[in-house]
Amino acid sequence: MAYGNKGNGRRPAQVGEAIQREISEIILREMKDPRMGFVTITSVDVSPDLKLARIFVSVLGTDEERQATMVALEKARGWLRHELGGRLDLRAVPDLAFKGDVSGATAQRISLLLNELSVEEARKDATAWAEEGQGKGGQIAED
Repeated sequence: MAYGNKGNGRRPAQVGEAIQREISEIILREMKDPRMGFVTITSVDVSPDLKLARIFVSVLGTDEERQATMVALEKARGWLRHELGGRLDLRAVPDLAFKGDVSGATAQRISLLLNELSVEEARKDATAWAEEGQGKGGQIAED
């Protein structure tokens, strides 16, 4: 469920943007866990009361690498929240919940399927054109 900012002003969206920026920086520069793969924070949804931040994470790699990265993020959740507290001017830092974002993998799969479909259509067109040409004695009709 995306919290958005319906009727609650822009504050949850602003806090989400700040969390996304800071968490990305912390993971890139300061987190030294060997289980961490190539991580991208794709979005952050903050609840209207600013008590929960759902952080959507895309991890490049195998399923095992994705799982290891998610475990590492979950284990570092308290430390990450503490680091955010020192960087953000908030009365209370939201609880962090990490969620796997598979939209990149889904988009890649859709692209692959569309490419396969395109190749198959081109093959059918070429076969039909070749059969049509052979039916007319191999000559192309002129207008």
